[in-house]
Amino acid sequence: MSVFNQSRSGIIQIAFGFVFLVIIGQLVNLQVFSAKYKLAAENNAIYRKIIYPDRGIIYDRNGKSILENTIMYDLVVTPVEAKGVDTIGLCNLMEIDTVEFKRRMKEISFKNGIVRPSVFEPLLSPEMYARLNENMYKFPGFILSERSARTYPYGVAANVLGYIAEVDSNFLRKHADEGYENGDYAGITGLERTYERILMGERGVKRFIRDNKSRIQGPFENGNYDTAAVAGKNLHLSLDAELQKLGEKLMTNKVGSIVAIDPRTGGILCMVSAPTYDPNYLTGGQRRRHYGELALDPRLPLINRTVSSKYSPGSTFKTIVGIIGLTEGVINANTRIGCSGAFYGCGNGKPKCLDPGYFDFKEGIAHSCNTFFATVYKRTLDQEKFGGADSGLKTFNQYAYSFGLGKRLGVDVPSEKNGNLPISSYYRKIFGRNWNSCNIISNSIGQGEVQTTIVQLANVMATIANRGYYYTPHLVDSIEGGDDDGLLDTFKVKHYTKDVPDSIFQVVQDGMQAVMEFGTGAAAKVPGVVVCGKTGTVQNSAKVNGVMTKQKDHAFFGAFAPRDNPRIAIAMICENAGFGAASSAPIASLLIEKYLKDSIVEPDRKALVEELSKKNLIPPLMRQAMARMDSIKLAKQLLLQQKEKEEEDTIEEEIKIDTTSEDFAPKPLKHKPAKDSGRKAVAYSNAAILTDERKNIPHKKPTKG
Repeated sequence: MSVFNQSRSGIIQIAFGFVFLVIIGQLVNLQVFSAKYKLAAENNAIYRKIIYPDRGIIYDRNGKSILENTIMYDLVVTPVEAKGVDTIGLCNLMEIDTVEFKRRMKEISFKNGIVRPSVFEPLLSPEMYARLNENMYKFPGFILSERSARTYPYGVAANVLGYIAEVDSNFLRKHADEGYENGDYAGITGLERTYERILMGERGVKRFIRDNKSRIQGPFENGNYDTAAVAGKNLHLSLDAELQKLGEKLMTNKVGSIVAIDPRTGGILCMVSAPTYDPNYLTGGQRRRHYGELALDPRLPLINRTVSSKYSPGSTFKTIVGIIGLTEGVINANTRIGCSGAFYGCGNGKPKCLDPGYFDFKEGIAHSCNTFFATVYKRTLDQEKFGGADSGLKTFNQYAYSFGLGKRLGVDVPSEKNGNLPISSYYRKIFGRNWNSCNIISNSIGQGEVQTTIVQLANVMATIANRGYYYTPHLVDSIEGGDDDGLLDTFKVKHYTKDVPDSIFQVVQDGMQAVMEFGTGAAAKVPGVVVCGKTGTVQNSAKVNGVMTKQKDHAFFGAFAPRDNPRIAIAMICENAGFGAASSAPIASLLIEKYLKDSIVEPDRKALVEELSKKNLIPPLMRQAMARMDSIKLAKQLLLQQKEKEEEDTIEEEIKIDTTSEDFAPKPLKHKPAKDSGRKAVAYSNAAILTDERKNIPHKKPTKG
């Protein structure tokens, strides 16, 4: 053999050897290292069914379940097994078209692969479940999977309780280490979000053996490898469901919020954000459509205004100004200040006063005299010991911070804002280094740059009620089975105000009691209860056609009761509703009465509940936006009706055509005889919707006791 042939033979042997090694390597990779075909093989032989746990139930302070579970069903598909599906039949039953069917299948295959079961349609309605259940034999690769879903028996506290939704790719990225999978549901807002780890429980898995036609043959290894689902822990709230229900009723057709706190514990008794919605609206298969409707509502019902909206607190802030002025010694309880209709201490006659007179502290707060509190504020900042308004404002803010203002309190619902206590550096940028108290005199009456949330204002009322301390406002009082993670520890800590003697709180309480007895809140007395309160009216503006335009005043009110041994502290706002005494104060007084007396029994008080509930105080700008949306909806409906009418007229015209001519004579169809499939023909009709007795599914899953 020539040298050339020997060389060529060696090259060929090396090439064959290399190819052989590649093949062996790939076989080893497929059989040992790669899980792709292993997973496919296991899915062919073993069906892995996820058992979703019941989420924890939420109870109010009286043990009434206000958020519990019910049973619903998902339509689940394993794409690799979905062969020979009656696509048209499935689309008809689900009221979708084939384009949508294909889109969903592609999306599922892309996200989860073709061998993993994935949700095709979540949370089927009972009617949809019934239609599908008796036709599932036509849809190989599809199954109906049981799932625990949320239900709200009282239909209240939507923004407090929150809602759950299926996790998306963004959620999975943010919580990559927490065990979530596609198809899982998680808390998105409210307590569902804050206490997700407590409420969610742990998923279980059941494994079943399948034959070569994918039919379930029984449990795999007698269930030895199954894991049981562990239900989430239950939460017990300080919230009073009946008080919450009354608060939401009274805020019908109004925009604003209410927060009531038990000052003894910091537990929130009611947290109303208006307008609200029935939380059941965001459950079930129509959740996305309903969410879209709420998101487009000009009144913004999805915002929890109690913690997420900031307002100038108006005259309710005078309680803080008075406490600081008394503590700093710039006035005492007997100091009298004259008011001729405006404050002239800065030379410009601002702010104005509605009730001129000559007042001591008690009378000044009872009549809400702007001149009195502008004088107190100016004297506080201008004290000689501070050497300027810079240091004076810093000291003022230190007092205010100790009441929980200007910072997040740490309430256990998401999206809490921190309010605003403006600082010296802010004013130096605006007015220069030599700014003075007159530049910011509007802060003295709760206007200017001062901003609070309603939960902060309710906490101020609780702090005054307690004469110098508060607990962080919170909704969850206890976790059934124990607070293993110490989530509630922070709510057991007392927070004290800065160096305010008990005697000063006594003076301020005297003034707030006078507000309700002969002052601006006298029309909102609670029969048989000594209430300490403070009304507030807040100027505000909104951008209209690109120009800032003054709007109707916001109506504020803050109070606590009874004065001795206070059990409820409350704050609220009705946006653009005018004087606080005319709307907010009467609403708060009814809630105080309901909580302290357990019911409202007097005929005139019952009549007041109905009167206030029917009063429409939706701000004008929102009404205009709602009217525009209604006209757009109406135009779309008319257009759709016109289109349907035109289609009906076209059909009628076609029916009138003379079909007796040969051109229109029916022609015989040529077709092959159909093979007998062995299946009976199925006629789709409304009869497929079964009664509850025939559905063979529980209408509602019993909850734990």
